Amino acid sequence: MTSKSPYRSFSALFLTTLLMLVAQGSLSTYLGLSLAQQQVDSIWIGALMSCYYFGLVLGSKLGHKVIARVGHIRAFVASAAIVSACAMTHVLTSQLEVWLVMRVIVGMGMMCQYMVLESWLNEQTESSQRGTVFAFYMITSYLGMIGGQLMLSQFPELGTAPLLIISMCYSLCIVPIALTKRIHPAPLQPAPLQIMAFWKLVPQSLTAISVAGMMAGSFYGLAPAYAAAKGMSTEQVTLFMSVTILAGLLAQWPMGKISDRIPRSRILRFNAAVLTILTLLIALLPLSGALLLAATFCYGVLAFTLYPIASAFANQNVEQNDRVALSATVLLTFGLGACFGPLLASALMQLVGPAMLYAFISCCAFTLFLRLLRVNYNQKQVKRMMDEQQNAQFKMGSGDLVSSPLAAALDPRVDEETVLTQMRDEEFQAARQQVPAGYDEDIDWEKSDDSFDDAPTPEPDDISAATPADSVNSEDKTEGDANKTG
Repeated sequence: MTSKSPYRSFSALFLTTLLMLVAQGSLSTYLGLSLAQQQVDSIWIGALMSCYYFGLVLGSKLGHKVIARVGHIRAFVASAAIVSACAMTHVLTSQLEVWLVMRVIVGMGMMCQYMVLESWLNEQTESSQRGTVFAFYMITSYLGMIGGQLMLSQFPELGTAPLLIISMCYSLCIVPIALTKRIHPAPLQPAPLQIMAFWKLVPQSLTAISVAGMMAGSFYGLAPAYAAAKGMSTEQVTLFMSVTILAGLLAQWPMGKISDRIPRSRILRFNAAVLTILTLLIALLPLSGALLLAATFCYGVLAFTLYPIASAFANQNVEQNDRVALSATVLLTFGLGACFGPLLASALMQLVGPAMLYAFISCCAFTLFLRLLRVNYNQKQVKRMMDEQQNAQFKMGSGDLVSSPLAAALDPRVDEETVLTQMRDEEFQAARQQVPAGYDEDIDWEKSDDSFDDAPTPEPDDISAATPADSVNSEDKTEGDANKTG
């Protein structure tokens, strides 16, 4: 990227993202509110959101093939047109089975659009501006989702007008990217999936990502129905959703700064523990008004930062050449979690009541907390064993005679002339005093608290990055120390 202003250089992509997320954010809430007003069973609402995330999972493979065959712009235009048509299908029929199929297709199209935008930004962003560009991309995405909620608040009776605007936004998001003057990016390369290898290497991160997917899918799909069941109007429901999404937006930057200073595994455990208590209180207490908005704001801060922290945690524990495969595994893990979460939560809501949405999320957070504690304890045991083995391996005998060439003189098998030559060779004696190869005395094993994210040494058929040295990599180490262990 040659321009000094990344905002101006990628303005077309950012405007496309804004319009696309306005449509997507409002469509999910619209469907949830519409079915809730029709008093449709919660299981159908959960199934709609699950089908959307199932479409995202399928689209991760299909999108690569389409983009590689026809290019980024044509793939985006085709996907946006299909998604726009699917949105208008909700006006033509109220058959729930058709709606489920449409949600799968929308998920596949949206994944293709996401892949076009993010791969384009990745390829044409300079390394020195990558963080700024993607931070603005995330801010634009959140603002689009909030804008979608605010748009719905203008239509208390819902009807067909919101669907018309949603379809218009999906169609208009084509214009900026189709008219951009930027160079067309290179075709995508397929990213191989190594799910089991990464689950062994970074179990804490992938566990947190899967649970974050279950929470996100359940909230986006079922929170409008929960709010409507509490007697909120359409304006109040959209405000409820907007406050939660705004909290996630505002928390990204400070939480990212905190995670650079505090071990990320510790932050994940803290978020999981507080989420367990907070969501349980929301489920049990009759909160309303300002108290409910404050509670959902805190929920947005904690829940919407699980994914970025866990993703950063995973990336810090793999080598550079494994990060493309890790990214594909992370997206698949999140998508699968988001598929199953709404189904389970909606079934509980139908059996017990709307409050079971937050009771389900509380159970997810508590399970995550226990899982992180167990994995962290096992990793500490592995680290302690490796520390003891290393100390035993390099423990030398005491006394000057042991490390002196004179010790060899006591062995009748050694030639005396060789011993005398070695004693006179200053370079040889200096080499004898060096630290053994592969040993780094600057590494303080006790310094690391629990900030590594790996399991015991993987099997030989795992990915090449899973070496014993990488397996105990601590996020408290500096980058220089990590390079030394290699």
